Amino acid sequence: MPASPTRPPPKEKTRPKGAKATTRSWKGRLLRWSLIALVAGLVLPVVEVGCARVIRPPVTTLMLLRRIEGTWSSEYRGRIDYQWRPWRELPDTFLRAAWVSEDARFFQHRGFDWKEIQAAMKKSERTGAPPRGSSTITQQCARTLFLWPGRSYVRKGLEAYYTVLMEWMLPKRRIFELYANTVELGDGIYGVAAAARRHFGRDANALTPEQAAYLAAMLPAPRRWNPAQPTPRLRWRKNRILHELAAAPLRWPDGVR
Repeated sequence: MPASPTRPPPKEKTRPKGAKATTRSWKGRLLRWSLIALVAGLVLPVVEVGCARVIRPPVTTLMLLRRIEGTWSSEYRGRIDYQWRPWRELPDTFLRAAWVSEDARFFQHRGFDWKEIQAAMKKSERTGAPPRGSSTITQQCARTLFLWPGRSYVRKGLEAYYTVLMEWMLPKRRIFELYANTVELGDGIYGVAAAARRHFGRDANALTPEQAAYLAAMLPAPRRWNPAQPTPRLRWRKNRILHELAAAPLRWPDGVR
């Protein structure tokens, strides 16, 4: 009986020529594009903040996002009512009200109020409630000008980076000027000039201390509150701002006003 032929051993599978090179090339491209994206992410904010030093922002990121939101939401209009006023023409009544209510140590810190942050953390530990917001005027301005609403870690990280850049590249007066002109003060209303006209039918420099305090009191929830129809909570905030201004009048640093 003839012996059965022995089957040759199976051939080892070999990677096609060039496969290793292709893998290395793909990883190299990924690394290269990652580095480009990182550099762009670091450089672009520097350019944006540099432009904000000398150019009046024609529009902000928040305005654009609200405009898009208004196209599909029946609750909001999405229109943009935005009027710019140079620093010397901004109403002192509103500036002081916003200063005392949002960031009383604005001219002492470098973008982050660590005393306020520590106080918020201690209160949170004592009460068990989430820490209250302690964003400075610079942080709020960075969020309004360049970023988007939200609580993600990405947005918070970018906000911190923009805040550092703004404090480094812009005078305090310019930061406050940008803030007062672009802050959201109602549905589609941006800046104190537009807010004074829309809510009270008068020029911003004709605002009474009470009206200015109402606008500053709106800032935590500008689209929910209306100074023409104030809720008890909004009245309480307005009265607190007026009380704080009367108890400890704020003095502008030399050369600011």
